[in-house]
Amino acid sequence: MSAVPAWGLVVETTVGTGERKHTEAQVVGHLTGSRQEALAELERRARSYSPTHPLSPRRRRLLRVGDGFLLVVDGAWQSFVTRFTVAELLEDSAAPRIPEPEPEPEGDAAPEPVAGAAPPDPAEARESGLDADGVPVRPAWLGRRDLP
Repeated sequence: MSAVPAWGLVVETTVGTGERKHTEAQVVGHLTGSRQEALAELERRARSYSPTHPLSPRRRRLLRVGDGFLLVVDGAWQSFVTRFTVAELLEDSAAPRIPEPEPEPEGDAAPEPVAGAAPPDPAEARESGLDADGVPVRPAWLGRRDLP
């Protein structure tokens, strides 16, 4: 079974004016689920997005492109563009670390004694591979081929 993909919702928008006009990008959200669900959320954000520029918008056009949406807003003198993109999240260096699951003990491994429980009967302990105090007679690492 494959894991459910995570999607980043990216907004690239024009900032500044004149010769200082440039594009800046931001990841505005993350979503797990299908690509269609991520696109639906992105469309909702694109429809309600209100860019800072132009100050006096004359025309607003929202276009669908393969991986998202393109918003073109014409002002009195210039046009400003905002690109909305959905992208699959492959790696995130700031994501919280999820510890690796502990490997399941092998079928012949002795059960670990419960703290505060009475030690097993000596005859029973020999049969289960534990000494009278409940300590394994044979270390778990002995005979493992995956250790140096």
